[in-house]
Amino acid sequence: MRMNRITAAMWPLLVLASWHPALAQTQWEVVNTFHIGGQGGWDYLTVDPQTHMLYVPRTTHTMVIDAQNGKTVADIPGQKNAHGVAIAPAAGRGFISDGGGDGAIVIFDLKTNAALGSLAALPDADGIIFDSFSGNVVVVSGRGKAVMWFKPDINPKNGKISDPVALRGEPEFLAADPSGKVYINLMDTHQVAVVDLKSRNVLANWSVAPGGLPVGMAIDTAKGLLFIGCRGPQKLIVMSTKNGEVLSNLPIGESVDAIKLIDGQAFASTAGAQLFVAGETAGKYAIVQTVKTGEGARTMGVDAAKRRIYLPTAEYEIGANNKPAQKPGTFMILEVAPRPVK
Repeated sequence: MRMNRITAAMWPLLVLASWHPALAQTQWEVVNTFHIGGQGGWDYLTVDPQTHMLYVPRTTHTMVIDAQNGKTVADIPGQKNAHGVAIAPAAGRGFISDGGGDGAIVIFDLKTNAALGSLAALPDADGIIFDSFSGNVVVVSGRGKAVMWFKPDINPKNGKISDPVALRGEPEFLAADPSGKVYINLMDTHQVAVVDLKSRNVLANWSVAPGGLPVGMAIDTAKGLLFIGCRGPQKLIVMSTKNGEVLSNLPIGESVDAIKLIDGQAFASTAGAQLFVAGETAGKYAIVQTVKTGEGARTMGVDAAKRRIYLPTAEYEIGANNKPAQKPGTFMILEVAPRPVK
């Protein structure tokens, strides 16, 4: 999901006393702004927790940024409409979903950041993940209404992705669990598709009501929970992976794009320069804080081990069509981190 959407203070939070002990007296706030520059929009961000490299698709190229200091260490060219990046550290490879033209997966080396080749995919190749449980790279095609997967050691020059599995609607983002299932948001049908990778079957299509237009997704495999960001109605949905039961629905801002988890808390980045933080106590979820971020900071990447969140944004001005337009060269990354409450 393409976006082109600055640093400020945050709003007070309601602390849930029985929340994770390390988080019980914690607030999140913007602690750093990395001025990056460069051309292009942006989409799904991915952080390598081992090297702390941040992979940022910028439409026709993908930037590799050191998340510890904000310096650009590489820029991978050659995409038509880059959407997301999956990394497979054991294979030493990264994979960029390129939704432009007929669709492709660009494969690159994680050490050198050199492109190794590309695989033919489907048009509008979009959300992409490395499923460490099955050992597959899994990617969805929005307009193609399909999901595809392949092993990360595939030949980057002439390898072929196996036949796609058809979906009921247009997929956005996805998540996987240890049982070999992949859960996929279907935006236009307001559902989550459950796909078994081994049998290559769609097992179920669960409604996200009272939410709708699901986009972002994250999974807590230990608790068997999906966290789903919906655009209309605007909700953060908490769903059981056992049967699709909606356990909680929380109000969030408009045009949510990404959902991430750190230490059991869920984060939803939305329009209006808002990052919603959800927490759980006694089996019930609630929004415990809203962090002020930046206009256009609707997607994000997280380094869960370091408890850091990275959100892309830029400065804006009114363009020729009287709509907000990105000021050239103002692309930046906001770093959000916890601050203990005294």
